[in-house]
Amino acid sequence: MTLEGKRVRIKAKGRIFEGIVMPSFTDCLVLKLDNGYNVGFKDYEVLEILEEKPISFPKPKIEKKEELPNVMIISTGGTIASKVDYRTGAVTSQFTAEEIVGDVPELLDVCNVDAMLLYNILSENMKPKHWIELAREVYKAIKKGYEGVIVTHGTDTMHYSASALAFMLSTPIPIVFTGAQRSSDRPSSDASMNVFCSAVTAVSDLGEVVVVMHGTTSDDYCLIHRGVKVRKCHTSRRDAFRTINYTPLGKVHYPSGEIEWIGERFKRGERELELRDKLEEKCVLIKFFPGLSPDILEYYYERGYRGFVLEGTGLGHVSTDWVDTIKRIAEDSLIVMTSQCLWGRVCCRVYDTGRYLLRAGVIEGEDMLPEVALVKVMWLLGNYDLEEAKKLVKENLVGEITPSTRYDYS
Repeated sequence: MTLEGKRVRIKAKGRIFEGIVMPSFTDCLVLKLDNGYNVGFKDYEVLEILEEKPISFPKPKIEKKEELPNVMIISTGGTIASKVDYRTGAVTSQFTAEEIVGDVPELLDVCNVDAMLLYNILSENMKPKHWIELAREVYKAIKKGYEGVIVTHGTDTMHYSASALAFMLSTPIPIVFTGAQRSSDRPSSDASMNVFCSAVTAVSDLGEVVVVMHGTTSDDYCLIHRGVKVRKCHTSRRDAFRTINYTPLGKVHYPSGEIEWIGERFKRGERELELRDKLEEKCVLIKFFPGLSPDILEYYYERGYRGFVLEGTGLGHVSTDWVDTIKRIAEDSLIVMTSQCLWGRVCCRVYDTGRYLLRAGVIEGEDMLPEVALVKVMWLLGNYDLEEAKKLVKENLVGEITPSTRYDYS
C-alpha cells in the first residue's frame, strides 16, 4: 500500500512523528512535519494512518468589479504554472483564475481575471502548430472584448512564441508573455511579481506583443521587452531576459505598479486587429562554425526546405566554400544572414566573403536576432510568394529591425 500523500503517525529512533508522506526516490520514508521540514527515515514503524486523503483548501471566491478592465490569462505550462502541493508532494499546474488570484491577490486591484489552460507542456516541446493555436485563442479573446491578454509560458523558448504572435497578430491591445525562472512554491520565486507586473502592462496604453520579466535579481521592477527584440540570456537568473539591439519599452516598478516608459512603442488602438496565422515549417536555423560543410544546406534543400537563416560569424560570414552551394539554391530559396554576436548588425559589404555571399543571393538580416529571423521567414513564406517574401524580410514590420544601431543598446 502506498503511503504517498497521506498523513501518518510513525515511530522512529524511539520517538513518535506525524506528517505527510512525500514522494521519495530512495527506500527512505520522507515525512513533511507540521513545522514544514522534510525528514527522511530508513528504519521506522507506521503506527497509524491519520488521513486517507489530504485536506483540500477552498478556492478563493473572485468577485469581479465593473470599474476594472477584463484580462484573459492563457497558460501554456512551464515553471510559472507549476508548484508543489506540500501536503501531497504532487506538482500541480491547473492555473485557474482562482489559483492565480490566490497566489497574487494584488491582481484584484488591477483587473478582473479570467483564465484558461491551453497547454501544460514544457516550452521546449512547443511547435509551430502550438504557436498557431495560441494565436487563434488570443485572437478570440480580443474579439470577445478583453482589454489585455497575458500568456504564461516556459522561459526557454518564450522569445520564439512571442515573435510568432507578433508576426501573426496585428493587435490593438497588449499581449503580454511572462514566465518564471523559479516555481511559485520556492521562497525565491519570481512568479507572483512577474504576473502582477504583466497585469499592469496588460491594462496599459500599449498595443503590441511584449515579454515582461524581472529587470534585476531583486524585487524592484520588471522590464517590458518588445516581443521581437528579446532573448533569454542566462540559464537561471531571475533577470535572464534582455532586450537586444534596442531599449526596453518600459519598467513596471514593484510594488507600486507604476510604469516608466522608455522606448517608442505601438499604443493601444493604434492598429486594427488582424490574424494571419499561416507558417511554413520547412525553414531552418543553421549556426555556422569553422569547418562546417555546406552539405548541411544540401541536406535540407533536398528535403524541400526553402527558408534558411544562417547564424554567421561577426558581421555575417560563413566560409567561402559555402558560396557555390548558396548560389545554386538561392534562386528558389529565402536565405537570410544573421550574426552569432547578437548585439550589432549584419553588414556583408565590409569583407570580400560578405560581398561574395550577397552576390550569391544571401539577404542581410540587419540587426534581427537569429530566432526572430527564423520565425519571420516561416511567417513570410507561409503568407507570401517567394519574391514578395524576399522584399519583406528586409523591411521592419513589427519592430524587429531598428534603423540604426546605437552604441548604448549593448
